[in-house]
Amino acid sequence: MPRVSFEHITKTYGHLTVLDDLNLAIEDGDFLVLLGPSGCGKTTLLNLLAGLLDVTDGRIVIGDRDVTDLDPKDRGLAMVFQSYALYPTKTVRGNLKFGLVSSKLPADEIERRVAWAAKLLQIEPLLDRKPAQLSGGQRQRVAIGRALVKNVGVFLFDEPLSNLDAKLRTEMRMEIKRLHDELNHTVVYVTHDQIEAMTMATKIAVMNAGVIQQFGTPDEIYERPANLFVAGFIGSPAMNLRKAKLSLANGRTEAIFGSGIRLDVSDYDFSARPEDGAEIIAGLRPEHFGTPDGSVEGAAGVFNVPVQYAERTGPDASAYFRFEDELLALRIDPAIASALAPGQAVSVGFLRGKANLFDARTGQRM
Repeated sequence: MPRVSFEHITKTYGHLTVLDDLNLAIEDGDFLVLLGPSGCGKTTLLNLLAGLLDVTDGRIVIGDRDVTDLDPKDRGLAMVFQSYALYPTKTVRGNLKFGLVSSKLPADEIERRVAWAAKLLQIEPLLDRKPAQLSGGQRQRVAIGRALVKNVGVFLFDEPLSNLDAKLRTEMRMEIKRLHDELNHTVVYVTHDQIEAMTMATKIAVMNAGVIQQFGTPDEIYERPANLFVAGFIGSPAMNLRKAKLSLANGRTEAIFGSGIRLDVSDYDFSARPEDGAEIIAGLRPEHFGTPDGSVEGAAGVFNVPVQYAERTGPDASAYFRFEDELLALRIDPAIASALAPGQAVSVGFLRGKANLFDARTGQRM
């Protein structure tokens, strides 16, 4: 499958710059997710790749071809839209065949591709139905099938699951990931849903304000966020971000919070030698705290905090504690959540080696 490269891409609308000198390389067979909030430029970037928008500056390369100025039909791509964009008067078979008929392929080759896609997507019994007779999930399968039959190397998905309910989104996530594993096509997938990104991607590009904030595997982005934006955007509940100062004394490195609580970060992998007294933001994932009032032996730091409230969501639960006039989120066992009372004081230890530290000035990972 072909490699896709964005080289110094700029996109402007008058005086508004949406993308500014963006560089990104997508390797053969990667499932890349462009992830970010609304208005961050991810759909614009996808549409530039598809040829639906013109590049202001820079170039786009697919394989060894510069496709920057090519028509969409000549780029060797297939796209699945957020709205299914099916022809309502055509059957499923007619929708699958439509793009192939216009490309003047032989009739037997068209039938072979339609049969192959229908079997792969398990929509063979639906071939003679029209879109109005299909469920949302079935329509999305047809939209994916219409892209698959084109037999191209790169597939583009523009928030394809946003119109589905929660159960169908889960099913379709698994379906799209299965298709990628089986076919090994290069995929570029746009979403604002971090669950979709974390469960489907081989690589994620986190975007904000037209800039790629971090590019890496899901594990890299979750475990080592490059800056405060990524740290706060990835994770549910979100990472706790709290101001602190670094103390380097007696062979130890500690983050000291305003309340005087100390967090031992001596084993932290700093990118550069830290300075004593440096102002930092400490990032503490909710799942890296110990059990409230449980054993805190060996913890990097112990927080004595009052319960604010707890919430259960079936097999998961989160508890929120008052810490320095802000809420501190913890993921806990649902059975423990039920026993916590508002105002109750508890002690929670933070696991050693799990802190993320950011420069308070620049917001970048230390």
